[in-house]
Amino acid sequence: MKFGAAAKVGVAFVLLLVLSACVGGVEDTGDDGYIGGSKKIDTIPVGERQQAPVLSGVGLDGEKISTADFAGQTIVVNLWGSWCPPCRKEAPVLKIAAEETADQDVQFLGILAKDDPASAKAFNTKVGITYPSIHDADGRNQAAFADTLGALGIPTTWIIDEKGRLAARITDSELSAATLIDIIEWTKADSPA
Repeated sequence: MKFGAAAKVGVAFVLLLVLSACVGGVEDTGDDGYIGGSKKIDTIPVGERQQAPVLSGVGLDGEKISTADFAGQTIVVNLWGSWCPPCRKEAPVLKIAAEETADQDVQFLGILAKDDPASAKAFNTKVGITYPSIHDADGRNQAAFADTLGALGIPTTWIIDEKGRLAARITDSELSAATLIDIIEWTKADSPA
């Protein structure tokens, strides 16, 4: 049997996809064909922390928002999209952690990736998430972390300490609220004023 040029290209493409899924810690989560990144928690000791980027843009409510608005607070930044199965699974965990740390000078902020603000707003309403999200249509806010602890996939969560320094990156959609709260508390305890 002879293969035409189109068939050869098709076979090569399938092989490339299979091989690319075997490297770099990529795994199939089994959720709607979504392929996610490594599950990992990276923490940075206080003496090694670098200044986090200032994130800004238009929120889902149409108002301008920036991490500078929350200076002096611990900020938990979550890169997400309502189209992303692991993000949808993780959302209740973020909601619980945001509610349980609200009186501890902790601010949660979403960075909406590759999503329609109306869809994201509807999802947040359904789940009960009340913290703001920046619509990051051009990926500028996500890319701002590239020089420190860049995103390994969606979802990715970063924790910024009270002095505006990057303290942790989480890329684990199996994260529990208790573990996220522990990392927030570690960040606060390890960041003397």
